[in-house]
Amino acid sequence: MNETNKTATFRSVKGKVVIVTGASRGIGKAVAEVYGANGMKVVCAARSVEQGQAVADAICGNGGEAVFVQTDCSDAKQMKKLVDTAVSQYGRLDGMVNNAGIGQGGTPLHEYKMEDYENIFDLNSKGVFAGMKYAAEAILRSHSQGGFLINVASIAGIMPQRGQALYTATKFGVVGMTKAAALDYAHYNITVNAICPGYTKTSIFGDAPEQAMAFFAKDCPSGRMGEPEECAYLALFLASDMARYITGAAIPVDGALSAGGKNVSQWRHPEILE
Repeated sequence: MNETNKTATFRSVKGKVVIVTGASRGIGKAVAEVYGANGMKVVCAARSVEQGQAVADAICGNGGEAVFVQTDCSDAKQMKKLVDTAVSQYGRLDGMVNNAGIGQGGTPLHEYKMEDYENIFDLNSKGVFAGMKYAAEAILRSHSQGGFLINVASIAGIMPQRGQALYTATKFGVVGMTKAAALDYAHYNITVNAICPGYTKTSIFGDAPEQAMAFFAKDCPSGRMGEPEECAYLALFLASDMARYITGAAIPVDGALSAGGKNVSQWRHPEILE
């Protein structure tokens, strides 16, 4: 270990320019806030202008630096524009967190519609690819000395989930792209990692009843659901100089759920078996 690494701290992220997608709520919001609190220049991207701008304003109000760019992350052209805007605003790009995504599930594969496939792959797969592609180009052009790409996947990208065929497929794809890209960019000192949340208190659970939320907590070996900030702290570490030799990893933040567990699946049309 060289002397630089021996003295590395979270202060090493200060001044880095980073894009965070899905920054209006949940894990994306927590990542943006933690980054801003640690001196990073944060470009917050989301579809909701009101919520996304509120996150950027809060970061600035707390002494940080942030801007908001309205972005539909399922649209590759908008993703390119997002990266171009970040570079235009700050003159460089050091990192990107591809967090925007949607969930689907609770039914067997045959009950999904083709449009379900298109909708989830457009955002969870194509959107992540576009973010990685355009961000990698910008980071290389910026000659960043601490470049990083972080993809928010899921434990569904590590262990298949019953009733989650499409969601699982997209998250396995994200983990695969993460590992392949890590090989592409390791020589150029750009780290590429995936964060794999387990049951986490975010909007992906929608209006799940209290009974369902209690089940998720009980199903987890830790006996509780995770907080978005617990993923954000890992994202901070991965953006720092302390994590320069960590690349190509898919890291669970799940209270040991991916060590072995199960989830809920309910058939909508059991009469097909009659």
